[in-house]
Amino acid sequence: MVDDAATEQRKEAAVVLTPPLALEGGLVEEHQTPGLLPRMLSLLRNVRPGSDLTHFQLPPLFNMPKSQLQCYGESVYCINEDYLTRCPRGKSSLERFTSVVAWSISTMRPAIFGLAPYDPILGETHHVSRGSLNVLLEQVSHHPPVSALHATDAKENIELIWWHNLVTSFHGTSVEAVINGKRQLKLLTFGEDYEMDSPNLVVRLLPTTGADWLGDVRIRCKDSDLEANLCYHKSQSFLGFGGNSRSVRGNIFHSKTSKTIYEIDGQWDRIVNLKDVHSGEVTVLYDAMKAISKLKTPVLEAPENLWPTESATVWREVSQAILNMDWEKASEAKRRIEEKERELQREWKSRGEVWVPKHFSVAHAKDNEWDCWPLEHSVPLAPIAVPP
Repeated sequence: MVDDAATEQRKEAAVVLTPPLALEGGLVEEHQTPGLLPRMLSLLRNVRPGSDLTHFQLPPLFNMPKSQLQCYGESVYCINEDYLTRCPRGKSSLERFTSVVAWSISTMRPAIFGLAPYDPILGETHHVSRGSLNVLLEQVSHHPPVSALHATDAKENIELIWWHNLVTSFHGTSVEAVINGKRQLKLLTFGEDYEMDSPNLVVRLLPTTGADWLGDVRIRCKDSDLEANLCYHKSQSFLGFGGNSRSVRGNIFHSKTSKTIYEIDGQWDRIVNLKDVHSGEVTVLYDAMKAISKLKTPVLEAPENLWPTESATVWREVSQAILNMDWEKASEAKRRIEEKERELQREWKSRGEVWVPKHFSVAHAKDNEWDCWPLEHSVPLAPIAVPP
């Protein structure tokens, strides 16, 4: 019993793992500190509209206790009703494509107004397993910030490859985070490659506060000549009051003929329906309550295999201080991490060295276009796991 207790204490000291953003997480106010809006407005008082906030340093008061890499990863490995494994089980290319659209919607998680994850440091990693699915992320660039993701499921013969470049800007009454990049889902058994992008996150300050996912998402599979357009939008309201900010609408169609097969309509935090335009039949495409409600927090199962670059290790002091609402300690811990990174970059520059990612090969083209390829064929089992 003593040895078991000591092992648990070592695990707790190695990482700080917090509940994932779930259906409830974007709706409750308990995560927010009093007077958050006035403090946000004060923070942005000297920032001009249109300014790029990508490298803007947020004090811990405005941070949730997790890294951006963890947020990206959670959208893949934290799920109740598993929409991902449905994708390769479809009996036809159309059925598989429809499942991919549902899975894409399932990666949307409610944001918490006024709180943002940490900006990952260069070389930071996040490695988590859920059943046979193993997920690995790495911060492959700091200026600009680019995150890469590789996930494999040998049992289901699935592979995911993503890269994201987050660009944040201030627009006077709102802050917009544009998520440039590409998401690939490969169903290897069928030789099908699906490409999709992400909506943008808009944080509204006035006239009412809120955090909304808005914009268009395109999903396409060249192998089956199928395509989908989704529009995440805010329904009609009066002077910014009322309305539903989590509406999604779109269609699935043949790429060559542009002929619509299904119409999509609903709210991604509730129910999204699928209508067959030929028969008029309506079915449920996605149920948020079943998919992203009451999600389980990952746990550390093999501390001996934990990398020092793991997000939950890198930021553990900051996260613990935020959970304790010790803002002075959180600020000091965050400052040490950021200063250490700046010092390492100065050393590389003085030696004429260029940092190279450990898990990905990266190519940078113009206009914020990147390409990231995993160096390994498959992702190994992770020391952190989502409980069954």
